[in-house]
Amino acid sequence: MIHWPEEYKWKIGTNQEDETVHFMELVPEKESIDNWTIIGTMMSLKNVTGMPMDKAMNLFFDQTKTNAPEAKLTVIEKNETDKNHWILFKVEVEKYLDDPKPESQLYYIIQGESSLYVNLVGIKEKKISKPFETKWSAIFKGSKIMFQ
Repeated sequence: MIHWPEEYKWKIGTNQEDETVHFMELVPEKESIDNWTIIGTMMSLKNVTGMPMDKAMNLFFDQTKTNAPEAKLTVIEKNETDKNHWILFKVEVEKYLDDPKPESQLYYIIQGESSLYVNLVGIKEKKISKPFETKWSAIFKGSKIMFQ
């Protein structure tokens, strides 16, 4: 459970689920999934357990690099000593092979009992500013795993 800041007036842009993954994207109410300035993404990778945090991070970074070879990865913080291992990192992209516009993401991945949870916020910027990083790091680290 993440408290997405109300200032953006989020709405669900995409919500898909099957037996392996639940994928949801949030955009500000006046924007769309095809035209946004900030986007929030939540993924539950079902039945994925015991994955080292560096491996999880690299899976997402490698996926970005296929379309943005110049992408930059920065680990912000990780914890592999608590029960629920987690990692916080950012991926900054100046341009994609098929799109000259920049897009950078701040990721928070946490291991649950039976699923791996991947949360991220993306912006149309070449770099993630320190205030943005600080704000969203606190939001993600303040989230909780809940069973329903």
